[in-house]
Amino acid sequence: MPASQTSPAETAVTLPRLRAGLPPALPLLLATALALGGCGWRNNQQGEAAQPATVAEAPAPAKKVSLVPRRPATGLPHYADFGRQRPSHEARHVADWAIDSGDNEGKAYVLVDKKDAKVYVFNPRGRLVAAAPALLGAAVGDDPVPGIGEKPLSQVLPEEKTTPAGRYVAEPGVNANGEDVVWVSWDLAVSMHRVRPLVKAERRLQRLASPTSKDNRISFGCINLPVAFYEKVLRPTVKRDGAIVYVLPETRTPQEQFGSYEVHDRAQQFAGIARTRVK
Repeated sequence: MPASQTSPAETAVTLPRLRAGLPPALPLLLATALALGGCGWRNNQQGEAAQPATVAEAPAPAKKVSLVPRRPATGLPHYADFGRQRPSHEARHVADWAIDSGDNEGKAYVLVDKKDAKVYVFNPRGRLVAAAPALLGAAVGDDPVPGIGEKPLSQVLPEEKTTPAGRYVAEPGVNANGEDVVWVSWDLAVSMHRVRPLVKAERRLQRLASPTSKDNRISFGCINLPVAFYEKVLRPTVKRDGAIVYVLPETRTPQEQFGSYEVHDRAQQFAGIARTRVK
């Protein structure tokens, strides 16, 4: 979601909708809270607290992303280098497959492991640049609700606050408050951005710093990142190399989501073929 911690739905609220049925002073307070704690506005809608108002900058048209699984590579197997990180099996699986198959298209790539609430940024050669904890959509789920980017906040149900799984082309952009973000999906109004810990009750910084991932589900779907990680790692990498974003699923397997394969299995097959040829 655009530049703060909440989501597309938070950003689609207008004061006329807020004023309906509320005490006179409450709409302005709510609008201010949204401006401080929300992701910003994707569309041309705005609240009184968003001054000066600007229109969220849409990313340049990106190449269409093929959903057809790539065929396994035929040469030597390639593995991602996680350095000293200890990723989940699913994260390693997708990271290896992305570089081995060439699915990252020669770009940097970003893994969002929702189960572990962690983000990994790799360079185009599959070497880890850095990793960091993340705050994600409050609801467990992988599929976006149709039209969620246009929904008013008052209509977003708890079960709709998901970070949708999938393969996306990252695009640097600007939200309606003029703050830079990295769009995961403009259509779904999902972005990666700096955490904005201005709503004390949400304890976003504490959630990021905690040793467990169980308290990292708080946003409407956007991916909140530590400020230094966003500014020194994610955004510069995306701007310099381009990036494919893989948001790992949590209700199905990576193979079902991406059509991926185990590079280790291919390596064993490759070794067997090599031994046969030597004989």
